[in-house]
Amino acid sequence: MGRKTGSNTGSNTGHAAQTASPPASQGALGEVLKSKSVPWLPMINAAAQRFDAEYAGKAFDLPEEVEAMPVFRDWAAGSLNSRIASPFWKIAQPKKNQQCLDLGCGFSFLIYEWKLWQALFHGQDVSEIAVKTLHQRGPQLDSKLFKEVRQGPAHQLDYAPGSFDLVFATGFSCYYPLDYWQAVMEAVRPLLKPGGFFVFDVIDSDRELAENWAILETYLGAEVFLEPLSEWRSLIKTVGATVVKQQEGELFHLYKVRWP
Repeated sequence: MGRKTGSNTGSNTGHAAQTASPPASQGALGEVLKSKSVPWLPMINAAAQRFDAEYAGKAFDLPEEVEAMPVFRDWAAGSLNSRIASPFWKIAQPKKNQQCLDLGCGFSFLIYEWKLWQALFHGQDVSEIAVKTLHQRGPQLDSKLFKEVRQGPAHQLDYAPGSFDLVFATGFSCYYPLDYWQAVMEAVRPLLKPGGFFVFDVIDSDRELAENWAILETYLGAEVFLEPLSEWRSLIKTVGATVVKQQEGELFHLYKVRWP
């Protein structure tokens, strides 16, 4: 569900995402999210299939005109991800012993500096391959820092309230409409400790790369929603959050937000 891989972007193979039940601790909100989740399932499954296919190294059958696009050539060569992946640690670097939840984590624990940060890693992703890989290799890399990884979508978070200092969600907001992301933010809010932050990225639709990248991703199996940054700022206001810091990228725009 995220774009956190070693070479190309994160990915997923024909396996539909598992959807865990909303946490009972969220009460009425959990019921709302459960009822809302039905129309989102095709998008969740499409993202899971798109990412699993890439993780598994499966070939994508794309039209010649798409393969002729520079963005495809960069993607196929494995050079695109390093350009567009959001460096979340630059605006919210995890600190020693902080409890961190990485949504759409992909291979995050294996490729980023969690050992240097000495922060405690919890992950969640719709990708079966990403989850299985982290289960196998995470404890081998560092069994003290690697706490868990779960398979499931970002709007269904079965964790105790006040569990995390930081929650990250990068590389996948673009596959869903704004109402879905509102549900994600509403699900994240109660999980943060007092003073905790939520860090996520969105596509800057004004960037030169945005439209061609969206075309490529659609042919890879997951439709992209291009929303102006003004709509994202409005959404942040709607859920009662405040932008603490932000950072521009070649494609994605990073936000660090908190709630009162």
